[in-house]
Amino acid sequence: MPVIQIYLIRHGEPDYEPIDSRGLPGPAADSAPLTAVGMKQAEELADLLGGIRATYLVSSPFTRALHSAAIIGHRLALGVKVDHDLRDWSPDHNGLWRGVADVRAAQAEFDAYDGEWPDGIQRPWEPLSRVRERALAALARHTASTDGPVLAITHATVIRALTGERNTAHGAHEYYRYEP
Repeated sequence: MPVIQIYLIRHGEPDYEPIDSRGLPGPAADSAPLTAVGMKQAEELADLLGGIRATYLVSSPFTRALHSAAIIGHRLALGVKVDHDLRDWSPDHNGLWRGVADVRAAQAEFDAYDGEWPDGIQRPWEPLSRVRERALAALARHTASTDGPVLAITHATVIRALTGERNTAHGAHEYYRYEP
């Protein structure tokens, strides 16, 4: 089986001010666009990755990822596909989180348990193993139709689930070899 080169890209720096200033609940953060810095990060990343001759670009459906994907796709003349399974980690599978404090509390517990639920105890946050399963399913769907390098615009926890890398910065990428 062929090995597919995948560049897992963390979206550029998001701008949560339009969400926070309106007092919108936590899940509205998924609609945050990029800051000016985030847009510049996406442009620079497109320039950096231009030489790999990517043949396919897929993105998380969250606005900060789509905004990054639009910039990168435009600069590299690639259309943008969207896959819900490349979405960010969920701090509460019921969508009941209200803001940053709730996310930080869920993240602290997630980190304390190294990303997995304690034995026999379900938590409201999404375990790392589920993030990995859904991300791998997305990559399988999108690499089936190409043999060239793939750009996947996603989130830090998705990248961590696939590579183990815990600190991918906004606008940075990690190389991932995918073997279907």
